[in-house]
Amino acid sequence: MATREEQLKAAQSALQASDFGKGLALADAVLAEQPGDPEALYMAAVANRYLGKHHDAAQQLRALHQAMPEYGRAWQEEGHLALVQGDKQKALDCFARATRFNPALAASWREQAKLLSEAGRLAEGSAAKSQLDRLAALPRELLAVTNHLHEGRLLKAEEICRHFLRSNPKNVEGMRLLAKIGIELGILDDAEFLLESAVAFEPDNIQLRLDYTDVLRRRQKFDKAREQAEKLHLGDPDNPLFQSQLAIESMQTGDYERAFELFDAVLEKLPRDPATLTSKGHALKTLGQSSDAIESYRAAIAAKPDHGDAYYALANLKTYKFEDPEIDAMRAQAERPDLAFMDRVHLSFALGKALEDRAEYEESFEFYRRGNDLKRAQTRYSADAMTRELAAQKEACTADLFAQHSGAGHLAPDPIFILGLPRAGSTLLEQILASHSQIDGTLELPNILALAHRLRGKKAGQSRYPRVLHDLTSEQLTRFGKQFIEDTRIHRQGAPFFIDKMPNNFRHIGLIQLILPNARIIDARRAPMDCCFSGFKQLFAEGQEFTYGLEGVGRYYADYVDLMDHWDAVLPGKVLRVQHEDVLDDLEGQTRRMLDFIGVPFEQACLEFHKTDRAVRTASSEQVRQPINRKGQGAWKPFEPWLDPLKQALGTHTA
Repeated sequence: MATREEQLKAAQSALQASDFGKGLALADAVLAEQPGDPEALYMAAVANRYLGKHHDAAQQLRALHQAMPEYGRAWQEEGHLALVQGDKQKALDCFARATRFNPALAASWREQAKLLSEAGRLAEGSAAKSQLDRLAALPRELLAVTNHLHEGRLLKAEEICRHFLRSNPKNVEGMRLLAKIGIELGILDDAEFLLESAVAFEPDNIQLRLDYTDVLRRRQKFDKAREQAEKLHLGDPDNPLFQSQLAIESMQTGDYERAFELFDAVLEKLPRDPATLTSKGHALKTLGQSSDAIESYRAAIAAKPDHGDAYYALANLKTYKFEDPEIDAMRAQAERPDLAFMDRVHLSFALGKALEDRAEYEESFEFYRRGNDLKRAQTRYSADAMTRELAAQKEACTADLFAQHSGAGHLAPDPIFILGLPRAGSTLLEQILASHSQIDGTLELPNILALAHRLRGKKAGQSRYPRVLHDLTSEQLTRFGKQFIEDTRIHRQGAPFFIDKMPNNFRHIGLIQLILPNARIIDARRAPMDCCFSGFKQLFAEGQEFTYGLEGVGRYYADYVDLMDHWDAVLPGKVLRVQHEDVLDDLEGQTRRMLDFIGVPFEQACLEFHKTDRAVRTASSEQVRQPINRKGQGAWKPFEPWLDPLKQALGTHTA
């Protein structure tokens, strides 16, 4: 019996030979076994269109849009079907959507150029024709890379792109595409190097500079990102895209006055632009101006009723309560089969929060589950691989390793690492400590994770990290520590101590000890069911893929506790564990304990942390601007009937 892959390949060959009946039969055979198979649905829709079975084609495309709302080829096929049925406006809309999701679809650009010209929209038609000409001029390898990239086949895209660049090492589009693939795979340092080189070859290439700005921001090199945005803005100061870009980069560097000035300049030209209204809302939220942020988010929704980002931004305030008409509107949008993927994700999490606030727990959990399922399907996270990664830390980072490197590393006492799991109360600890005159709060800094990634290298296809820690010299360890201090200086305001609140640094405490032996490390820990369920309910801006499933987050918590026990054994006294529930019970006692550990005197301002005026960029920003409270304790209990997978994954760690 033929496999799925063999049947689909045969179906594709039949379609290419114009044998649409055979192609349909082969696609239907796959669908009989797997009714939602995306490739089979696509081929069946194409075959049915050519066979004149328009109703069947439409049904298959509807199912395909439901499963993969951002699959460009499906929207291109919807456009072809609309043309056959004589609906030119629908066809134009579908072809435009197709190229938004996959800009390498030449047929969609061709049809847009034709339809726009027929409608008298000559400038837009000319722009579509330019895109078609650009694709025609691309080397066929890069056209294939673009298709694979936008259809999620990243490893295939990377393989073709690297092969092409070996023969064409200075092709800037090839470099740009490989950098985009790197960004998708989380290899940001390589992506930055590629884009920096490409910009040097073609300094006037706007898309290159936009992509370079993006990767610099992702690497938290905010001053450099702002420099790139400034160059684009200077070249065309009235361009709304460049104004918006510079506003975002200004916000990242703390220049909120400039950011608001630029956001308002964009909104003068485009008063209903949902992306700008949402970005402005984020800036207002960061500064604690929540009522103005709410107004901006609501304006974005009024301009674009399916704008899930703004709905989720309201939910993510944690203090906002949705009104009945807002919930009804979200439900209506969530039912749309053509809703974009991230809008569906954002609305699922927002509805989960809205219904939780109304004590409608079963339906609330269903929306949280739906949002998590969507995100999990998008990620490449493996709980087994993470377990192996953390076990490798225990195997490599022994007491003997630290004894071997005793006295090495950069001796600066400046850094305070607050680490653990997200949603464990680390933002509260940061806000308490950053209220002290001698301690700067910064961000979740990526520097330690980036260093660990660089140390991985590859040896016979295997990661060299953390075993490579045994091979590093004292000079290398000292250099790495000094570089950390230098690279993070940009985030500081001049206090002798500063906080790095990247939670995932718990995986790399051994590396931190070796390069910065005098750094303070605080483990922010929270009761496991509260912590894990809070993570499950949270849609993170990026990373933290382990949270998108009850079993995944439970296993991660259990692995985290095991690794922290290891650090306690091989580095006794190095880590101060601060239990969130103890902070709620005795704020002053736990605050004094942390300040003693750091080595600074007690200050009353630390107990009045909610009055501290500083930008807070995490999901807990509104919560830490309120006095200490217990609103999050036991929040999982109403959802207990659906949490067995979490309890089983936690095992003995549930208490």
